[in-house]
Amino acid sequence: MSSLLINIEDGVGFIRLNRPAKLNAFDRAMSMELIDAFQTFEKDNAVRCIYLTGEGKGFSAGQDLAEVIDPEGPGMQKILHEHYNPIIKKIRSIELPVVAAVNGVAAGAGANIALACDIVVATSYASFIQAFSKLGLVPDSGGTYFLPRLIGWQKASALTMLGDKVSAEEAEKMGMIYRCIPDDQFVSESVSIAKKLAAMPTRSFALTKKALNLSFSNTLEQQLTLEDQLQQAAANTEDFKEGINAFLEKRTPLFTGR
Repeated sequence: MSSLLINIEDGVGFIRLNRPAKLNAFDRAMSMELIDAFQTFEKDNAVRCIYLTGEGKGFSAGQDLAEVIDPEGPGMQKILHEHYNPIIKKIRSIELPVVAAVNGVAAGAGANIALACDIVVATSYASFIQAFSKLGLVPDSGGTYFLPRLIGWQKASALTMLGDKVSAEEAEKMGMIYRCIPDDQFVSESVSIAKKLAAMPTRSFALTKKALNLSFSNTLEQQLTLEDQLQQAAANTEDFKEGINAFLEKRTPLFTGR
């Protein structure tokens, strides 16, 4: 059985983590398949947004610990260098918006992979747990990078050390995620967000994503210069011309991501 379920619909590349019996815990096979899925969608002109979610009751419980303790397994260093770090880097560098639809528990690396995505929504019964401290480990998969930027130093420090479970509602209130969605509306609402993004000027999203990534390290002067450069690039796209024409002609724009 494949560790992922993949399909394309209305410009959205759907990726569903598919180890429900393990709460979609990551092993090497699933990690490699996820990297491959991102790379495949990145090259496919039919895909203009990526939707990442889990099958069953959880988004992802993080690392499959059976693989960690397996003497024949890849070992912690390889897991970080070849699994999680490439996944996080690809999510942030891919020139497509990535929506994480957190359908249940997101723990450890599973939580941090979700938080690395561009837009994170969660069903009302979902939860986020920085479970590393319970095992004597350090948060990985970008957790120490994204979490303090999302919710502030104190909250991030407490959650990573205490390992508290954060409900989806709490996560929305503290700015960790974009929206907590009632369970009976979760699939339709989260998919609707992805399809809306796919129909928008996605080339400008790629430029916006670059600006947001660099804003973490740039000075204000550097960021203003970057915005100038990226805005010039955006103004030269076909989508900008279409947006202007549609506005003048009082019609709905038809964006193509070019």
